[in-house]
Amino acid sequence: MAKKTKKKTARTPGRKPGRKPASAGGNLSKLSTEDLAAELQRREHSIRSLERKRAKLLAQLEEVERELSVSGGLFGAGAGVGGRRRRPRNAASLEDTMHQVLEGNTMGVSELADAVRAAGYVTTSRTFNTIVNQTLIKSPRFKKIAHGRYTTK
Repeated sequence: MAKKTKKKTARTPGRKPGRKPASAGGNLSKLSTEDLAAELQRREHSIRSLERKRAKLLAQLEEVERELSVSGGLFGAGAGVGGRRRRPRNAASLEDTMHQVLEGNTMGVSELADAVRAAGYVTTSRTFNTIVNQTLIKSPRFKKIAHGRYTTK
């Protein structure tokens, strides 16, 4: 028969053993101002401690995610905390950047997509050519010259 072991209970962070929070099971109006001040100080200390712990854990998590992305692991390039990709911020919209690049030129969709990226537009889209094509079709700022060839109006 297996030996029984006593179950260990985890201690709540920031709290001394056997001490309940001032508000537990009581009315705050019954406490003295000194007791309230002590409770506030205890809670502030606990919050600072938890914030430091959180910062350490986030730094560790970012390091692991960096290692994963380098090795082509779980989330891939551009993944942030929790596996979500972080959307890049560009100085100008895609349409504005396309208009700037295409001004006075005639280009195809793939050519334009490459030129927009070369102009500094950052994207994480796997189907960026399709997005460029849709923007060319929908925007009144561009006109179709020939099959697959566009310029500005």
